[in-house]
Amino acid sequence: MPEITGVPVVTVSDGLAEIVLDAPHKLNSLDIDDLTALRAAVADIASRAASGEVRSLLLRGEGRGFCAGRDVSGTDPDKDDATSYLDLLGHVLGELSDLPVPTFAAVQGACLGVGLGLAIACDVIYLAENAKIGSPFADLGATLDSGGHAFFLARLGRHRTLDLIYSGELISGTQAVTEGLFSRAVPAEELQEFTHAAAAKAATGPTQAFLESKRLLDAVAEEHLSPGEALARESAAQIRLSRTPDYAEGFRSFQEKRRPVFTGKVSS
Repeated sequence: MPEITGVPVVTVSDGLAEIVLDAPHKLNSLDIDDLTALRAAVADIASRAASGEVRSLLLRGEGRGFCAGRDVSGTDPDKDDATSYLDLLGHVLGELSDLPVPTFAAVQGACLGVGLGLAIACDVIYLAENAKIGSPFADLGATLDSGGHAFFLARLGRHRTLDLIYSGELISGTQAVTEGLFSRAVPAEELQEFTHAAAAKAATGPTQAFLESKRLLDAVAEEHLSPGEALARESAAQIRLSRTPDYAEGFRSFQEKRRPVFTGKVSS
């Protein structure tokens, strides 16, 4: 793989890829060069996923925070090229969301702006109980971005979303789970091990079945499928899966009363 320069550090082991935001001195905030390097890292993971080498992804940040957002240190607001940054960010978030494998984010400390966008582009987000999530953009004369409006509105409703935006309140990981934003918060000292274990387990699972579920959920949300239409899509997905090696292995292992050994392959 080509060397990735900038903030992201990429490793792959036993089907599990890790992208680590490794600039703890600035809470892993991202300037445009960092974001460019992150896009290259995601593209590399996508290529490895297509070949079957990668079957799960863990995205995490080193240090006290996951990602405090855009790195604007040294930026002249009168000369800021926000268009280029936001265009690139849109590509990164879309390509991360489209990865054909389960993706996990381990979120500790600050998760703001771009950081929030990166987290919600993943399939599963686990948070430290003391993580900080919110929209502190009012102090910058800016608005919530990185997909935050749709994400917050779908889970919190209009009034609570605007309350968080207007107030700039940062909520903890525990509160975010209580309010229905995310599924699980764990003690900060357990976060990395907990999320790594979940991502590693997914890397040994039925990759094609997981991909079908990602596609089905996207279709239900984006195409507003009726229950009957969703059922028909599920049936078609199940038929496709019935032709994969992992489907046969799942049946055999059940009949033989042993744990399945999945390969993630589309065909034999």
